[in-house]
Amino acid sequence: MRVTSTSFNDQAVIPGEFAFAIKAPEAHISLSSNKNPELSWGEAPAGTRSFAIICHDRDVPSQADQVNQEGQIIPASLPRVTFYHWVLVNIPASTHQILAGTHSAAVTPRGKTTSQSPIGLAGINDYTLWFKGDAEMAGNYFGYDGPCPPWNDEIPHHYVFTVYALSIERLPLSGAFTGAEAMEAMASHILDKATITGVYSLNPAVSL
Repeated sequence: MRVTSTSFNDQAVIPGEFAFAIKAPEAHISLSSNKNPELSWGEAPAGTRSFAIICHDRDVPSQADQVNQEGQIIPASLPRVTFYHWVLVNIPASTHQILAGTHSAAVTPRGKTTSQSPIGLAGINDYTLWFKGDAEMAGNYFGYDGPCPPWNDEIPHHYVFTVYALSIERLPLSGAFTGAEAMEAMASHILDKATITGVYSLNPAVSL
Protein backbone atom coordinates (compact mmCIF):
# COMPACT_ATOMS: atom_id res chain seq x y z
CA MET A 1 0.00 0.00 0.00
CA ARG A 2 0.94 3.63 -0.26
CA VAL A 3 -0.43 6.81 1.32
CA THR A 4 0.28 10.39 0.30
CA SER A 5 -0.91 13.85 1.27
CA THR A 6 -1.09 17.19 -0.52
CA SER A 7 -1.20 18.84 2.93
CA PHE A 8 2.35 17.86 3.99
CA ASN A 9 5.21 15.65 2.85
CA ASP A 10 6.41 12.58 4.70
CA GLN A 11 8.76 13.56 7.59
CA ALA A 12 8.08 17.26 6.91
CA VAL A 13 6.48 19.95 9.07
CA ILE A 14 2.69 19.92 9.30
CA PRO A 15 1.31 23.39 8.37
CA GLY A 16 -0.43 25.23 11.19
CA GLU A 17 -3.83 25.12 9.51
CA PHE A 18 -3.92 21.37 10.23
CA ALA A 19 -3.01 21.84 13.89
CA PHE A 20 -5.08 22.45 17.00
CA ALA A 21 -2.81 25.35 17.97
CA ILE A 22 -0.07 27.54 16.50
CA LYS A 23 2.71 29.59 18.08
CA ALA A 24 1.73 32.97 19.52
CA PRO A 25 4.59 34.93 21.15
CA GLU A 26 2.35 36.88 23.50
CA ALA A 27 0.66 33.80 24.99
CA HIS A 28 2.83 30.90 23.77
CA ILE A 29 0.02 29.50 21.61
CA SER A 30 -3.32 30.36 20.03
CA LEU A 31 -5.99 28.10 18.58
CA SER A 32 -5.74 27.28 14.89
CA SER A 33 -8.14 26.25 12.12
CA ASN A 34 -7.72 22.56 13.09
CA LYS A 35 -8.43 21.16 9.63
CA ASN A 36 -7.89 17.50 8.93
CA PRO A 37 -5.22 17.06 6.25
CA GLU A 38 -5.84 15.54 2.84
CA LEU A 39 -4.97 11.85 2.58
CA SER A 40 -4.93 9.64 -0.51
CA TRP A 41 -4.11 5.95 -0.60
CA GLY A 42 -3.90 3.11 -3.10
CA GLU A 43 -2.45 -0.27 -4.04
CA ALA A 44 -4.58 -2.03 -1.44
CA PRO A 45 -4.38 -5.82 -1.49
CA ALA A 46 -7.04 -8.08 -2.96
CA GLY A 47 -9.75 -8.86 -0.46
CA THR A 48 -9.82 -5.37 1.09
CA ARG A 49 -13.35 -4.72 2.34
CA SER A 50 -12.80 -1.49 4.27
CA PHE A 51 -10.15 0.96 5.44
CA ALA A 52 -9.34 2.56 8.77
CA ILE A 53 -7.30 5.67 9.59
CA ILE A 54 -5.42 6.12 12.84
CA CYS A 55 -3.29 9.17 13.61
CA HIS A 56 -1.18 9.14 16.75
CA ASP A 57 1.50 11.32 18.30
CA ARG A 58 4.29 9.02 19.45
CA ASP A 59 6.15 11.68 21.49
CA VAL A 60 3.70 12.65 24.25
CA PRO A 61 5.31 13.15 27.69
CA SER A 62 4.55 10.29 30.05
CA GLN A 63 4.19 12.77 32.92
CA ALA A 64 1.89 15.77 32.66
CA ASP A 65 3.05 17.81 35.66
CA GLN A 66 5.55 19.86 33.62
CA VAL A 67 3.37 20.36 30.54
CA ASN A 68 3.06 24.04 29.57
CA GLN A 69 4.53 25.23 32.86
CA GLU A 70 6.42 28.53 32.94
CA GLY A 71 10.10 28.18 33.78
CA GLN A 72 10.18 24.45 33.09
CA ILE A 73 11.37 22.38 30.16
CA ILE A 74 10.16 18.88 29.32
CA PRO A 75 13.44 17.01 28.75
CA ALA A 76 14.07 14.81 25.74
CA SER A 77 14.99 12.00 28.14
CA LEU A 78 11.46 11.74 29.56
CA PRO A 79 9.72 8.50 28.45
CA ARG A 80 7.04 9.05 25.83
CA VAL A 81 3.56 7.58 25.28
CA THR A 82 0.93 7.52 22.51
CA PHE A 83 -1.81 10.14 22.05
CA TYR A 84 -4.52 9.40 19.46
CA HIS A 85 -5.53 12.34 17.25
CA TRP A 86 -7.76 10.61 14.70
CA VAL A 87 -9.74 7.40 14.90
CA LEU A 88 -11.82 6.52 11.83
CA VAL A 89 -12.98 3.02 10.85
CA ASN A 90 -15.47 1.38 8.45
CA ILE A 91 -14.31 3.50 5.52
CA PRO A 92 -15.80 1.93 2.36
CA ALA A 93 -13.38 -0.05 0.20
CA SER A 94 -14.31 2.20 -2.73
CA THR A 95 -12.92 5.27 -0.92
CA HIS A 96 -9.31 6.24 -1.61
CA GLN A 97 -9.17 9.87 -0.50
CA ILE A 98 -10.29 12.17 2.28
CA LEU A 99 -10.19 15.85 1.39
CA ALA A 100 -8.69 18.49 3.66
CA GLY A 101 -11.10 20.11 6.10
CA THR A 102 -13.96 17.69 5.49
CA HIS A 103 -13.80 15.94 8.89
CA SER A 104 -12.65 18.89 10.98
CA ALA A 105 -12.40 22.60 10.17
CA ALA A 106 -12.26 24.32 13.57
CA VAL A 107 -11.51 23.79 17.23
CA THR A 108 -14.84 22.76 18.74
CA PRO A 109 -15.11 23.34 22.50
CA ARG A 110 -16.73 20.36 24.25
CA GLY A 111 -15.95 18.13 21.31
CA LYS A 112 -17.42 16.93 18.03
CA THR A 113 -20.07 14.32 17.29
CA THR A 114 -19.74 11.29 15.03
CA SER A 115 -21.98 13.03 12.47
CA GLN A 116 -19.18 15.49 11.70
CA SER A 117 -17.31 12.65 9.96
CA PRO A 118 -19.00 12.26 6.54
CA ILE A 119 -17.18 9.01 5.72
CA GLY A 120 -16.75 6.00 7.97
CA LEU A 121 -17.32 5.73 11.70
CA ALA A 122 -15.36 8.00 14.03
CA GLY A 123 -14.10 7.08 17.46
CA ILE A 124 -12.98 9.49 20.14
CA ASN A 125 -9.48 10.93 20.16
CA ASP A 126 -7.44 11.55 23.30
CA TYR A 127 -8.45 15.19 23.70
CA THR A 128 -11.50 13.60 25.31
CA LEU A 129 -9.36 12.48 28.24
CA TRP A 130 -7.05 15.52 28.20
CA PHE A 131 -9.92 17.99 28.64
CA LYS A 132 -11.81 15.92 31.19
CA GLY A 133 -12.63 18.18 34.12
CA ASP A 134 -12.19 21.39 32.09
CA ALA A 135 -15.53 23.20 32.31
CA GLU A 136 -15.00 25.05 29.01
CA MET A 137 -13.59 22.18 26.93
CA ALA A 138 -14.74 18.85 28.39
CA GLY A 139 -16.65 16.52 26.05
CA ASN A 140 -16.29 13.66 23.59
CA TYR A 141 -13.91 14.58 20.79
CA PHE A 142 -14.87 12.32 17.88
CA GLY A 143 -12.77 12.15 14.74
CA TYR A 144 -9.81 14.44 14.04
CA ASP A 145 -8.23 17.09 16.21
CA GLY A 146 -4.75 18.23 15.26
CA PRO A 147 -1.37 18.74 16.91
CA CYS A 148 -0.97 20.73 20.12
CA PRO A 149 2.30 19.54 21.68
CA PRO A 150 3.49 21.23 24.89
CA TRP A 151 5.08 24.59 24.13
CA ASN A 152 7.88 23.77 26.58
CA ASP A 153 8.81 20.37 25.13
CA GLU A 154 12.46 19.95 24.17
CA ILE A 155 11.71 17.69 21.20
CA PRO A 156 9.53 17.95 18.10
CA HIS A 157 6.53 15.63 17.98
CA HIS A 158 5.90 13.09 15.22
CA TYR A 159 2.33 12.52 14.01
CA VAL A 160 1.92 9.16 12.30
CA PHE A 161 -1.05 8.84 9.94
CA THR A 162 -1.69 5.17 9.15
CA VAL A 163 -4.20 3.81 6.65
CA TYR A 164 -5.13 0.17 7.25
CA ALA A 165 -6.63 -2.16 4.64
CA LEU A 166 -9.00 -4.54 6.42
CA SER A 167 -10.58 -7.87 5.50
CA ILE A 168 -13.85 -6.94 7.21
CA GLU A 169 -16.48 -4.47 6.04
CA ARG A 170 -17.51 -3.24 9.48
CA LEU A 171 -15.70 -3.52 12.78
CA PRO A 172 -17.91 -4.33 15.80
CA LEU A 173 -17.50 -0.89 17.33
CA SER A 174 -19.99 1.76 18.41
CA GLY A 175 -20.34 4.73 20.73
CA ALA A 176 -17.30 6.45 22.21
CA PHE A 177 -14.70 3.84 21.29
CA THR A 178 -11.05 4.78 21.68
CA GLY A 179 -8.00 4.46 19.47
CA ALA A 180 -6.76 1.53 21.55
CA GLU A 181 -10.12 -0.22 21.20
CA ALA A 182 -10.11 0.34 17.44
CA MET A 183 -6.60 -1.11 17.18
CA GLU A 184 -7.66 -4.16 19.17
CA ALA A 185 -10.78 -4.69 17.04
CA MET A 186 -8.90 -4.52 13.74
CA ALA A 187 -5.80 -6.48 14.81
CA SER A 188 -6.83 -9.80 13.24
CA HIS A 189 -8.25 -8.17 10.09
CA ILE A 190 -5.27 -6.12 8.84
CA LEU A 191 -4.23 -7.06 5.29
CA ASP A 192 -1.77 -4.20 4.81
CA LYS A 193 -1.02 -0.69 6.00
CA ALA A 194 0.84 2.44 4.93
CA THR A 195 1.96 5.50 6.87
CA ILE A 196 2.90 9.12 6.39
CA THR A 197 4.46 11.08 9.25
CA GLY A 198 4.39 14.81 9.93
CA VAL A 199 6.44 16.81 12.43
CA TYR A 200 5.24 19.67 14.64
CA SER A 201 6.36 21.80 17.59
CA LEU A 202 5.05 24.83 19.46
CA ASN A 203 8.39 25.50 21.14
CA PRO A 204 10.20 28.41 19.43
CA ALA A 205 13.52 26.96 20.58
CA VAL A 206 12.98 23.70 18.68
CA SER A 207 14.39 23.57 15.16
CA LEU A 208 12.28 21.72 12.61
